[in-house]
Amino acid sequence: MAIGLVLVIEGLIWALAPRFGRRLLEAASDTPEQSLRLAGTFAVAVGVLLVWLIRG
Repeated sequence: MAIGLVLVIEGLIWALAPRFGRRLLEAASDTPEQSLRLAGTFAVAVGVLLVWLIRG
């Protein structure tokens, strides 16, 4: 279910605002790898917390 929701959100970006999606990709390609790792780790932690709170 969670993967399906991620795909819906990702798909909405490309379906409704493809130019914005390209800008996000360009910004990500210019961002240092360490910053991307930190942001990804933070996103995982927030996601786990949300799932825990909702299911708890």
